[in-house]
Amino acid sequence: MRMLINVPETVVADALRGMAAAHPELSVDVENRVIVRRDAPVAGKVGLVSGGGSGHEPLHGGFVGLGMLSAACPGEVFTSPVPDQMARAAVAVDSGEGVLFIIKNYTGDVLNFDMAAELAEDEGVRVAKVLVNDDVAVTDSLYTAGRRGTGATLFVEKIAGAAAEEGAPLERVEAIGRQVNESSRSFGVALSASTTPAKGSPTFDLPSGELELGIGIHGEPGRERRPMMTSREIADFTVNAVLEDLAPTGPVLALVNGMGATPLLELYGFNAEVHRVLAERGVPVARTLVGNYVTSLDMAGCSVTLCQVDEDLLRLWDAPVQTPGLRWGR
Repeated sequence: MRMLINVPETVVADALRGMAAAHPELSVDVENRVIVRRDAPVAGKVGLVSGGGSGHEPLHGGFVGLGMLSAACPGEVFTSPVPDQMARAAVAVDSGEGVLFIIKNYTGDVLNFDMAAELAEDEGVRVAKVLVNDDVAVTDSLYTAGRRGTGATLFVEKIAGAAAEEGAPLERVEAIGRQVNESSRSFGVALSASTTPAKGSPTFDLPSGELELGIGIHGEPGRERRPMMTSREIADFTVNAVLEDLAPTGPVLALVNGMGATPLLELYGFNAEVHRVLAERGVPVARTLVGNYVTSLDMAGCSVTLCQVDEDLLRLWDAPVQTPGLRWGR
Protein backbone atom coordinates (compact mmCIF):
# COMPACT_ATOMS: atom_id res chain seq x y z
CA MET A 1 0.00 0.00 0.00
CA ARG A 2 1.50 3.31 -1.12
CA MET A 3 -0.32 6.12 0.64
CA LEU A 4 0.79 9.40 2.17
CA ILE A 5 -0.54 8.51 5.62
CA ASN A 6 0.66 7.55 9.09
CA VAL A 7 -1.75 4.78 10.07
CA PRO A 8 -5.25 4.09 8.72
CA GLU A 9 -6.86 4.75 12.10
CA THR A 10 -5.83 8.45 12.13
CA VAL A 11 -6.34 9.39 8.47
CA VAL A 12 -9.39 11.59 9.03
CA ALA A 13 -8.05 13.30 12.17
CA ASP A 14 -4.71 13.98 10.46
CA ALA A 15 -6.48 15.50 7.45
CA LEU A 16 -8.59 17.73 9.69
CA ARG A 17 -5.50 19.01 11.48
CA GLY A 18 -3.94 19.82 8.13
CA MET A 19 -7.11 21.55 6.98
CA ALA A 20 -7.15 23.69 10.12
CA ALA A 21 -3.54 24.72 9.49
CA ALA A 22 -4.26 25.65 5.86
CA HIS A 23 -7.57 27.46 6.36
CA PRO A 24 -7.71 29.78 9.39
CA GLU A 25 -11.04 31.12 8.07
CA LEU A 26 -12.55 27.81 9.24
CA SER A 27 -13.05 26.51 12.74
CA VAL A 28 -12.06 22.84 12.65
CA ASP A 29 -12.99 20.73 15.68
CA VAL A 30 -10.76 17.69 15.19
CA GLU A 31 -12.04 15.78 18.22
CA ASN A 32 -15.74 16.18 17.44
CA ARG A 33 -15.19 16.26 13.65
CA VAL A 34 -17.10 19.38 12.75
CA ILE A 35 -15.91 22.05 10.28
CA VAL A 36 -17.61 25.43 10.71
CA ARG A 37 -17.32 28.89 9.16
CA ARG A 38 -15.39 30.92 11.69
CA ASP A 39 -17.95 33.75 11.47
CA ALA A 40 -20.90 31.41 12.18
CA PRO A 41 -23.61 31.91 13.18
CA VAL A 42 -24.23 34.79 10.77
CA ALA A 43 -27.06 37.02 11.96
CA GLY A 44 -30.19 36.79 9.82
CA LYS A 45 -28.85 33.91 7.74
CA VAL A 46 -30.09 30.33 7.39
CA GLY A 47 -27.38 27.81 8.22
CA LEU A 48 -26.50 25.03 5.76
CA VAL A 49 -25.08 21.77 7.08
CA SER A 50 -23.97 18.75 5.10
CA GLY A 51 -21.59 15.87 5.56
CA GLY A 52 -20.79 12.31 4.69
CA GLY A 53 -17.99 9.81 4.65
CA SER A 54 -14.46 11.08 4.11
CA GLY A 55 -12.75 10.17 0.86
CA HIS A 56 -14.83 12.43 -1.41
CA GLU A 57 -12.78 15.61 -0.93
CA PRO A 58 -13.27 18.48 -1.40
CA LEU A 59 -16.88 17.43 -0.70
CA HIS A 60 -18.04 18.43 1.96
CA GLY A 61 -15.52 20.19 4.18
CA GLY A 62 -13.94 21.96 1.24
CA PHE A 63 -17.25 23.67 0.53
CA VAL A 64 -17.61 25.39 3.91
CA GLY A 65 -17.46 29.16 3.64
CA LEU A 66 -19.13 32.23 2.23
CA GLY A 67 -21.78 31.34 -0.34
CA MET A 68 -21.95 27.61 0.42
CA LEU A 69 -22.05 25.54 3.59
CA SER A 70 -22.04 26.88 7.12
CA ALA A 71 -20.70 23.58 8.46
CA ALA A 72 -19.73 20.07 7.39
CA CYS A 73 -19.41 16.81 9.28
CA PRO A 74 -16.82 14.29 8.03
CA GLY A 75 -17.33 10.64 8.89
CA GLU A 76 -14.77 7.88 8.66
CA VAL A 77 -13.75 6.92 5.12
CA PHE A 78 -16.90 6.03 3.14
CA THR A 79 -18.88 6.00 6.42
CA SER A 80 -21.65 8.36 7.51
CA PRO A 81 -20.97 10.85 10.28
CA VAL A 82 -22.91 10.26 13.48
CA PRO A 83 -26.00 12.20 14.62
CA ASP A 84 -24.17 13.99 17.44
CA GLN A 85 -21.80 15.56 14.90
CA MET A 86 -24.63 16.90 12.78
CA ALA A 87 -26.64 18.16 15.74
CA ARG A 88 -23.55 19.92 17.12
CA ALA A 89 -22.98 21.56 13.74
CA ALA A 90 -26.62 22.69 13.52
CA VAL A 91 -26.49 24.33 16.93
CA ALA A 92 -23.18 26.01 16.08
CA VAL A 93 -24.47 27.69 12.91
CA ASP A 94 -28.06 28.50 13.89
CA SER A 95 -28.71 32.24 14.06
CA GLY A 96 -32.37 31.72 14.87
CA GLU A 97 -33.34 31.51 11.19
CA GLY A 98 -33.15 27.72 11.02
CA VAL A 99 -30.80 25.18 9.44
CA LEU A 100 -31.00 23.23 6.17
CA PHE A 101 -29.55 19.71 6.12
CA ILE A 102 -28.30 18.69 2.65
CA ILE A 103 -28.18 14.88 2.54
CA LYS A 104 -26.83 12.56 -0.14
CA ASN A 105 -29.14 9.58 -0.58
CA TYR A 106 -27.18 6.87 1.19
CA THR A 107 -28.94 4.86 3.86
CA GLY A 108 -26.53 5.68 6.69
CA ASP A 109 -26.54 9.39 5.90
CA VAL A 110 -30.33 9.54 5.70
CA LEU A 111 -30.89 7.71 9.00
CA ASN A 112 -28.25 9.69 10.88
CA PHE A 113 -29.36 13.08 9.57
CA ASP A 114 -32.95 12.21 10.55
CA MET A 115 -31.81 11.47 14.09
CA ALA A 116 -29.68 14.62 14.11
CA ALA A 117 -32.69 16.72 13.11
CA GLU A 118 -34.58 15.42 16.13
CA LEU A 119 -31.64 16.22 18.42
CA ALA A 120 -31.27 19.72 16.97
CA GLU A 121 -34.98 20.42 17.27
CA ASP A 122 -34.78 19.42 20.93
CA GLU A 123 -32.23 22.24 21.23
CA GLY A 124 -34.66 24.70 19.65
CA VAL A 125 -33.23 24.64 16.11
CA ARG A 126 -35.68 24.59 13.20
CA VAL A 127 -34.45 22.05 10.66
CA ALA A 128 -35.41 21.47 7.02
CA LYS A 129 -33.90 18.78 4.78
CA VAL A 130 -33.07 18.32 1.10
CA LEU A 131 -32.27 14.82 -0.17
CA VAL A 132 -29.94 14.64 -3.17
CA ASN A 133 -30.65 11.67 -5.46
CA ASP A 134 -29.36 12.61 -8.90
CA ASP A 135 -27.58 9.45 -10.14
CA VAL A 136 -29.41 7.90 -13.10
CA ALA A 137 -27.13 4.86 -13.37
CA VAL A 138 -29.02 2.52 -11.05
CA THR A 139 -32.19 2.64 -8.95
CA ASP A 140 -30.89 0.80 -5.89
CA SER A 141 -27.39 -0.09 -4.74
CA LEU A 142 -25.44 -1.57 -1.87
CA TYR A 143 -25.72 1.76 -0.05
CA THR A 144 -29.11 3.16 -1.09
CA ALA A 145 -32.81 2.75 -1.49
CA GLY A 146 -33.51 4.69 -4.65
CA ARG A 147 -31.04 6.78 -6.59
CA ARG A 148 -27.64 7.70 -5.17
CA GLY A 149 -26.64 11.26 -4.36
CA THR A 150 -23.53 12.32 -6.28
CA GLY A 151 -22.42 15.36 -8.29
CA ALA A 152 -25.61 17.39 -7.89
CA THR A 153 -24.70 17.79 -4.22
CA LEU A 154 -22.26 20.51 -5.30
CA PHE A 155 -24.99 22.32 -7.26
CA VAL A 156 -27.41 22.15 -4.32
CA GLU A 157 -24.81 23.38 -1.82
CA LYS A 158 -23.70 26.25 -4.06
CA ILE A 159 -27.09 27.52 -5.22
CA ALA A 160 -28.94 27.06 -1.92
CA GLY A 161 -25.90 28.52 -0.17
CA ALA A 162 -26.11 31.66 -2.31
CA ALA A 163 -29.81 32.03 -1.50
CA ALA A 164 -29.05 31.73 2.21
CA GLU A 165 -26.24 34.30 1.87
CA GLU A 166 -28.80 36.73 0.42
CA GLY A 167 -30.99 36.30 3.51
CA ALA A 168 -33.70 34.08 2.02
CA PRO A 169 -35.87 32.38 4.68
CA LEU A 170 -35.52 28.69 5.49
CA GLU A 171 -38.56 27.65 3.44
CA ARG A 172 -37.21 29.44 0.37
CA VAL A 173 -33.70 28.01 0.74
CA GLU A 174 -35.19 24.52 1.10
CA ALA A 175 -37.39 25.01 -1.99
CA ILE A 176 -34.41 26.15 -4.06
CA GLY A 177 -32.38 23.16 -2.91
CA ARG A 178 -35.17 20.81 -3.92
CA GLN A 179 -35.55 22.54 -7.29
CA VAL A 180 -31.85 22.14 -8.02
CA ASN A 181 -31.91 18.45 -7.12
CA GLU A 182 -35.00 17.80 -9.24
CA SER A 183 -33.36 19.62 -12.16
CA SER A 184 -30.09 17.63 -11.96
CA ARG A 185 -28.92 14.22 -13.17
CA SER A 186 -25.53 12.46 -13.01
CA PHE A 187 -23.72 9.44 -14.42
CA GLY A 188 -20.27 8.15 -13.42
CA VAL A 189 -17.60 5.92 -14.99
CA ALA A 190 -14.73 4.11 -13.26
CA LEU A 191 -11.46 3.31 -15.02
CA SER A 192 -9.98 1.84 -11.82
CA ALA A 193 -11.17 0.98 -8.34
CA SER A 194 -10.43 3.07 -5.26
CA THR A 195 -8.31 1.85 -2.36
CA THR A 196 -9.38 2.64 1.19
CA PRO A 197 -6.67 3.10 3.85
CA ALA A 198 -8.22 0.44 6.09
CA LYS A 199 -8.40 -2.22 3.36
CA GLY A 200 -5.17 -1.35 1.58
CA SER A 201 -6.33 -2.92 -1.68
CA PRO A 202 -8.89 -2.07 -4.38
CA THR A 203 -12.50 -2.06 -3.18
CA PHE A 204 -13.62 -4.07 -6.22
CA ASP A 205 -12.05 -6.02 -9.05
CA LEU A 206 -11.80 -4.18 -12.37
CA PRO A 207 -9.53 -6.07 -14.77
CA SER A 208 -7.04 -4.24 -16.92
CA GLY A 209 -8.56 -3.06 -20.18
CA GLU A 210 -12.11 -2.76 -18.79
CA LEU A 211 -14.23 0.02 -17.32
CA GLU A 212 -17.40 0.17 -15.23
CA LEU A 213 -20.29 2.31 -16.49
CA GLY A 214 -22.54 3.82 -13.85
CA ILE A 215 -20.28 3.40 -10.84
CA GLY A 216 -21.06 5.01 -7.48
CA ILE A 217 -18.68 7.13 -5.42
CA HIS A 218 -18.08 4.25 -2.98
CA GLY A 219 -17.33 1.68 -5.66
CA GLU A 220 -20.91 0.40 -5.90
CA PRO A 221 -21.71 -1.64 -9.00
CA GLY A 222 -22.75 0.19 -12.13
CA ARG A 223 -24.95 -0.66 -15.08
CA GLU A 224 -22.43 -2.74 -16.96
CA ARG A 225 -18.77 -3.52 -17.53
CA ARG A 226 -17.22 -3.07 -20.98
CA PRO A 227 -13.84 -3.14 -22.69
CA MET A 228 -12.04 0.19 -22.46
CA MET A 229 -13.67 2.92 -24.56
CA THR A 230 -12.37 6.19 -26.02
CA SER A 231 -13.18 9.54 -24.43
CA ARG A 232 -15.59 10.20 -27.29
CA GLU A 233 -17.42 6.91 -26.73
CA ILE A 234 -17.64 7.44 -22.96
CA ALA A 235 -19.06 10.93 -23.47
CA ASP A 236 -21.67 9.62 -25.92
CA PHE A 237 -22.78 6.98 -23.40
CA THR A 238 -22.77 9.11 -20.25
CA VAL A 239 -24.29 12.30 -21.61
CA ASN A 240 -27.02 10.47 -23.48
CA ALA A 241 -27.87 8.49 -20.31
CA VAL A 242 -28.27 11.78 -18.43
CA LEU A 243 -30.26 13.50 -21.17
CA GLU A 244 -32.63 10.56 -21.58
CA ASP A 245 -33.65 11.01 -17.96
CA LEU A 246 -33.40 14.80 -17.56
CA ALA A 247 -34.78 15.89 -20.96
CA PRO A 248 -33.80 19.55 -20.49
CA THR A 249 -35.78 22.26 -22.25
CA GLY A 250 -33.35 25.06 -21.52
CA PRO A 251 -29.72 25.80 -20.66
CA VAL A 252 -27.78 23.62 -18.24
CA LEU A 253 -24.90 23.82 -15.82
CA ALA A 254 -22.35 21.13 -16.68
CA LEU A 255 -20.04 19.52 -14.14
CA VAL A 256 -17.29 17.28 -15.50
CA ASN A 257 -16.03 15.79 -12.27
CA GLY A 258 -12.89 13.74 -11.72
CA MET A 259 -13.09 10.80 -9.34
CA GLY A 260 -9.71 11.54 -7.78
CA ALA A 261 -6.97 10.07 -9.95
CA THR A 262 -7.79 11.37 -13.43
CA PRO A 263 -5.57 14.33 -14.44
CA LEU A 264 -6.99 17.59 -15.73
CA LEU A 265 -5.43 16.96 -19.13
CA GLU A 266 -7.83 14.04 -19.56
CA LEU A 267 -10.78 15.80 -17.90
CA TYR A 268 -10.54 18.80 -20.20
CA GLY A 269 -10.34 16.53 -23.21
CA PHE A 270 -13.37 14.67 -21.96
CA ASN A 271 -15.15 17.99 -21.38
CA ALA A 272 -14.67 18.82 -25.06
CA GLU A 273 -16.47 15.58 -25.93
CA VAL A 274 -19.26 16.32 -23.43
CA HIS A 275 -19.82 19.70 -25.05
CA ARG A 276 -19.83 18.06 -28.48
CA VAL A 277 -22.63 15.70 -27.46
CA LEU A 278 -24.63 18.49 -25.87
CA ALA A 279 -24.28 20.62 -29.00
CA GLU A 280 -25.39 17.70 -31.18
CA ARG A 281 -28.43 17.25 -28.94
CA GLY A 282 -29.24 20.99 -29.04
CA VAL A 283 -28.65 21.57 -25.33
CA PRO A 284 -27.14 25.01 -24.53
CA VAL A 285 -24.53 25.11 -21.76
CA ALA A 286 -24.73 28.15 -19.49
CA ARG A 287 -21.69 27.36 -17.30
CA THR A 288 -19.11 24.58 -17.05
CA LEU A 289 -17.06 23.35 -14.11
CA VAL A 290 -14.20 20.88 -14.65
CA GLY A 291 -12.12 19.28 -11.91
CA ASN A 292 -12.06 17.01 -8.88
CA TYR A 293 -15.03 18.01 -6.70
CA VAL A 294 -16.89 14.83 -5.67
CA THR A 295 -14.21 12.17 -5.58
CA SER A 296 -13.72 8.56 -4.56
CA LEU A 297 -10.22 8.54 -3.05
CA ASP A 298 -7.80 7.41 -5.79
CA MET A 299 -10.35 6.14 -8.30
CA ALA A 300 -9.60 6.92 -11.93
CA GLY A 301 -12.69 7.97 -13.85
CA CYS A 302 -15.20 10.77 -14.09
CA SER A 303 -18.83 11.74 -13.76
CA VAL A 304 -21.07 14.12 -15.65
CA THR A 305 -23.75 16.16 -13.90
CA LEU A 306 -26.19 18.42 -15.73
CA CYS A 307 -28.58 20.84 -14.04
CA GLN A 308 -31.22 22.75 -15.99
CA VAL A 309 -31.25 26.36 -14.82
CA ASP A 310 -33.48 29.39 -15.13
CA GLU A 311 -32.31 33.00 -14.73
CA ASP A 312 -32.67 32.94 -10.94
CA LEU A 313 -30.74 29.69 -10.46
CA LEU A 314 -28.00 30.92 -12.81
CA ARG A 315 -27.77 34.20 -10.87
CA LEU A 316 -27.35 32.25 -7.63
CA TRP A 317 -24.74 30.00 -9.24
CA ASP A 318 -22.76 33.08 -10.31
CA ALA A 319 -22.97 34.68 -6.85
CA PRO A 320 -19.66 35.03 -4.95
CA VAL A 321 -18.30 31.97 -3.19
CA GLN A 322 -15.20 31.68 -1.02
CA THR A 323 -14.44 28.15 0.18
CA PRO A 324 -11.30 25.98 0.07
CA GLY A 325 -12.67 23.95 -2.84
CA LEU A 326 -14.68 26.51 -4.82
CA ARG A 327 -14.21 30.26 -5.13
CA TRP A 328 -15.09 33.10 -7.44
CA GLY A 329 -16.33 36.72 -7.19
CA ARG A 330 -15.39 39.39 -4.65
